[in-house]
Amino acid sequence: MRSKLSLLIVLFVLAAFSAFGQTVVVTKKKTVYRRPKPMIDFKRTFTVTRPVVKAATPALSRKITAAVSPESVLELNIKEELGEMQWLEESDFETVYNKNGILCIRQWMTGTAAYPDSVTKYAIVDTKTGLKLKIQGMFSNLDALAVKLKKLQTAEVKKAILEIKKDPENADADPEQLFESTDLTANDLDQFSISDDGVTFYYDYGFPHVLQALQPDGEFKLTWAELKPFIRRDGLLARFIR
Repeated sequence: MRSKLSLLIVLFVLAAFSAFGQTVVVTKKKTVYRRPKPMIDFKRTFTVTRPVVKAATPALSRKITAAVSPESVLELNIKEELGEMQWLEESDFETVYNKNGILCIRQWMTGTAAYPDSVTKYAIVDTKTGLKLKIQGMFSNLDALAVKLKKLQTAEVKKAILEIKKDPENADADPEQLFESTDLTANDLDQFSISDDGVTFYYDYGFPHVLQALQPDGEFKLTWAELKPFIRRDGLLARFIR
């Protein structure tokens, strides 16, 4: 009886460890699209590199692949790009985190309209269910979390203003005016990534294109210890603070 109980305990521990360390396999699939009526010569083609995910089952693989696709994350519309839109030049991704039952993908795309520009977004997926995770399901008391991040942002803004004023080339720039609309709130917490050390939140200051070189990074990282009061105990991140 005791040996059977010991065997059950060992099997339970192994199963728990397997679930905790769960990963998926992510590969790249690159597609080159040709526009039938390019407006400019360099817009004849554009490339899209998609993440293809292999999980525990074919159905789950398809579900996660769809959740982290550029169509889902970046709201990329291939039909429009092949028609009159013609902004996109390239879309690609990188795997930021892939273990403990969590897949974090960074997606970006670059293109040109009046000037070159880019868009970057993050997607976080539960690899057991295939569902894309949102901030509300992972953290609680978002207003207080935003206040904590706002302190980091305030320090970053102060440093940026000093650096802008020190550079003679920025004599015509008004740094205070550049940040007059800056106000990180709970509504700005939807873009974040996960690492072994904690979570990094991203804020876009929205500087005009001609002044983007002056724009701060807008990346604010909190350790798991710092995040402990805000992590939902019934969420996927709870395992990091046990």
